[in-house]
Amino acid sequence: MSTKYRNAMRYPVPLFLLVAAIVGGGWWWLGQAVAMPPSPLAPGEKLYCVSYAPFRSQQTPLDSSTRVDPAQIDQDLAQLSRLANCVRSYSIEHGLDRIAEIAKRHGLKVIQGLWLSSDTEKNRHQIESVIALAKRFPDVIQSIVVGNEVLLRGEMSVTDLTNVVRGVKSQVSVPVTYADVWEFWLRSRDLVDAVDFVTIHILPYWEDFPIAARYAATHVDSIRERVVAAFPGKEILIGETGWPSAGRMREGALPSPVNQARVLHDVLTLTKTRNFRVNLIEAYDQPWKRQLEGTVGGHWGLLDAYRRDTKFTWGHAVSNHPAWLWQAAGGVAFAACIFGMAIFARRRAKNETSLTRWLAIAATAGTAGLLVPWSIENVSLESLGIGGWARSLALVAVALAAPIAGSVALAIGAGIPSFTRVLGRPEHRPHNPLSFAVGLLLVALTVLSLIAALALDFDPRYRDFPAAPLTAATVPFLALSMRMARPAGTRGGAEIASAVTLVLSAVYVLCNESFANWQAIWFAVTLIALGLTLFRVRDVQD
Repeated sequence: MSTKYRNAMRYPVPLFLLVAAIVGGGWWWLGQAVAMPPSPLAPGEKLYCVSYAPFRSQQTPLDSSTRVDPAQIDQDLAQLSRLANCVRSYSIEHGLDRIAEIAKRHGLKVIQGLWLSSDTEKNRHQIESVIALAKRFPDVIQSIVVGNEVLLRGEMSVTDLTNVVRGVKSQVSVPVTYADVWEFWLRSRDLVDAVDFVTIHILPYWEDFPIAARYAATHVDSIRERVVAAFPGKEILIGETGWPSAGRMREGALPSPVNQARVLHDVLTLTKTRNFRVNLIEAYDQPWKRQLEGTVGGHWGLLDAYRRDTKFTWGHAVSNHPAWLWQAAGGVAFAACIFGMAIFARRRAKNETSLTRWLAIAATAGTAGLLVPWSIENVSLESLGIGGWARSLALVAVALAAPIAGSVALAIGAGIPSFTRVLGRPEHRPHNPLSFAVGLLLVALTVLSLIAALALDFDPRYRDFPAAPLTAATVPFLALSMRMARPAGTRGGAEIASAVTLVLSAVYVLCNESFANWQAIWFAVTLIALGLTLFRVRDVQD
């Protein structure tokens, strides 16, 4: 091995080994299984009840033409009969009127839902159909829920709802209740006298002041005790409680597989010590809910929507990234590709690359090795519809391309051209293909970042924080911009306007989401870093 070759490799080889260790160690840490408490269920014991909706893939109750095949319901209930003693339904539309009949074949009880809305004719059909079902299957339907959160949605008055409840009660022999968020029961005390028992929903994640997962069970207990005290002598059923396994943080409330498992373990343990009943939401993930509530809405299930597999086993450790070993291998391989491209470009350019630039390349490779596999993992979770998939794939494409292009530019000393030169007339564009690619990628990253930032400014409740791909793409540009100690030239108006917008958006996101939300903090820091990068770009000659 020649002395020249050894000198050329004295920086990249040890730096790559360090990056590989960091990427591998980072993914090992991210993927570690977290121990759960002992199973809250005795051997052979089943859950009291779980919410059940049979919709799969593209099926949605938002489409009036949707009709679920009874064979699909039969398959689901055969599986659920091994996990629970009861299922809670919400309607009789779209083929759900067959649930009681099929549940009987599998030895399941049913809390039968009767959906109410502002549509009087549909309400009449629901009422008549559910009454008929209760008379046909008195040994299966153990109670009827007359309306679900219709007061929360503002679609009926308390007086009208009370009259419907009394009307149904007069025609069936099973207990009748109404289900809503716990606050609405405290505001509608007259309704309590009409029902046989009170059904409350306690969803710590969705509270006005979100509750972190570690406090969720305590919150459920305290709210239940509050309702018990408000309505002495009335049985209280928790009709919905649970935790999402994916989606955006709300203040300190983080959806994740680990947190979902831990909350459900804690809640079920609480039911044993406090001796009350709880219906968990829900049996299967419901992709259609993502249209209404974003990523988080479709990931409340105990079982996956597509494989129909349970997400965890009671009493067993749970990992947020069970495929971490493959993700670590992919991250190290991508980091090696980044180093390899930089080495190849430096050798072709026949120039020396300083230690500071190799350190910048190492930072780029390490960030990409950790975050690109994470970004790819999130694509299927966070993408809905053509627009959602296009946005997610564009983010991943930029996160893949920017570290390579940025590292090559660092290795050979190329700069960042201004937006004006990249998007201007052909004769004004950079003649160097690498410079043009770097500039074009920065334009794409800026547009995607502005879309994400403004969405979280104006419509944040159900929006995810795409921090992982944006960070992987931003770091190489930040490194390139910082390489220029005293950049000369004129700042572009587009860069300044984008930088100001991104920084102001970051400040708003932080104020709106609170400092308890580390996803929001990470996203805001990335926006500020990109804003700084854009502020340093000058309209320099090629």
